[in-house]
Amino acid sequence: MNFDYTPKVKEMQARLLAFMDQHIYPNEHRFHEEIDTNRRAGNAWIASTLIEELKPKARAAGLWNLFLPQSKRAPEGLSNLEYAPLCEIMGRVHWAPEVFNCGAPDTGNMETIERYGSEAQKDQWLEPLLKGEIRSAFLMTEPAVASSDATNIQCAIVRDGNDYVINGTKWWSSGAGDPRCKIYILMGKTNPDNPRHSQQSMILVPAETKGVKVLRHLPVFGYDDAPHGHMEIELKDVRVPASSILLGEGRGFEIAQGRLGPGRIHHCMRSIGAAERALEYMVKRSLARVAFGKPLSDQGVTRERIAEARMMIEQARLLTLKAAYMMDTVGNKVAQGEIAMIKVVAPNVACKVIDMAIQMHGAAGVSSDFPLASMYAHQRTLRLADGPDEVHRNAIAKLEIARHSGLPAGNVSPITRGC
Repeated sequence: MNFDYTPKVKEMQARLLAFMDQHIYPNEHRFHEEIDTNRRAGNAWIASTLIEELKPKARAAGLWNLFLPQSKRAPEGLSNLEYAPLCEIMGRVHWAPEVFNCGAPDTGNMETIERYGSEAQKDQWLEPLLKGEIRSAFLMTEPAVASSDATNIQCAIVRDGNDYVINGTKWWSSGAGDPRCKIYILMGKTNPDNPRHSQQSMILVPAETKGVKVLRHLPVFGYDDAPHGHMEIELKDVRVPASSILLGEGRGFEIAQGRLGPGRIHHCMRSIGAAERALEYMVKRSLARVAFGKPLSDQGVTRERIAEARMMIEQARLLTLKAAYMMDTVGNKVAQGEIAMIKVVAPNVACKVIDMAIQMHGAAGVSSDFPLASMYAHQRTLRLADGPDEVHRNAIAKLEIARHSGLPAGNVSPITRGC
């Protein structure tokens, strides 16, 4: 396995770093001030003018749709291994990926439509998503059931002539608060009498369809994440054409298997970037502050934490690259163990490094003067999004037991909510 970055990727890294220095970091305060201004005016759910201003600049710089491999509709897409170091850089600022049309949940949704959608579905929804004209949401988790086991999902998708009628309630529908969110990919139950993993289907639901109602937004550790948001959505007698189904009835788990692999590893790539930035904050703070007669950087406990953070980040990065390499070379199904491992490792590493950085900053670390508190909230949430740690650990253990027992592991990849 050769993880050395190609000349092409190194050149793109340099271009992306320059873009971040010129357009992203200097505008961090403006991004939050814009949202706060909207919030004070009574409506935080307004699309960011800053991001819309920066999108054409990113596209002109050749930093657009980098996440989607092997797509004729997005020829600029990279392999997972090529994309990893670039996605990591984007992950240093939580809103930056959208500037490059590489933000969640759109990347996973675009990959889903590209891989499993009809040409008509791609024309209607994938094209405007690839152009950054609209956004999307993934509706899987439900408040009434333990959605870490997606076979529990009860949202009903019932065929009625040339339509499907949908009834149910979804929550933690990330991105559904954005007024630009025009399409949902919804997972629900079409065939309750089928075998356990053939009951579910995925279907495209336009956000403005009659019967769709956003009930509330769900703050995360007190953050509303506006204008992105995480919403609870009621679907009552929602009617969509039968042509809206993805791939066919009963194939929801098959689609989820394909969708969640790339989505998970993209989260992990961004987590590495967040951890790197937290370590940078920690080191700079230790150099700037003096306590007990010497800089914090000279304190033994500080050096121990800096060293520990560096080692953890390097280990997590190598596992991310290995998982990406395997996805490219042997496919998502064979790489499911590595994907599950990094999905546990990367957010946990990021949480630990960010926590150490917060401690280094003292009370300032939990304030809004630094991005560390919001970074921690986001990374802690990732230990639940796209499957809780416990489900991934169970899948990893099943694979390991099967390897030593000679028994088949079966379909061990956890199919849980996407974010």
